[in-house]
Amino acid sequence: MSAELWGLFASAFVASTLFPGGSEILLVALAVDGANSGWTLVSVATVGNTLGAMTTYVVGLWLARRWPARELVSQRHRVALDRVRRYGRPLLLVSWLPIGGDALCLAAGWLRLGWLGSLLYIAVGKALRYAVLLGMTMHFAP
Repeated sequence: MSAELWGLFASAFVASTLFPGGSEILLVALAVDGANSGWTLVSVATVGNTLGAMTTYVVGLWLARRWPARELVSQRHRVALDRVRRYGRPLLLVSWLPIGGDALCLAAGWLRLGWLGSLLYIAVGKALRYAVLLGMTMHFAP
């Protein structure tokens, strides 16, 4: 795998944890460069972003052991967890959202939603986002 693809993977991974990052710009730049196929770019970005999200999910599992949901004092936190409880794993389809997406993965782990189902919903949502971004790039690129 080329250095550019490793960079995309790392950027996507970090962007999907609780740290800030933006893999979309790199994906667009690599797509315009044309050295790699669109399928390769979407796959690498999706795998990196999904693994980052699952890392956040595991952090949620760890936090649940230290601070069970019933011990939350903030009403805002209770509302967020209740929303994830209500909609369950399908809500993880939007874990790609820049604001709140990482928190959904954390809450899924905290609530101990099944890891395999969570993984599938996260991966599908993230793959669709990258595919749409790539499609828009190719449509509007010179």
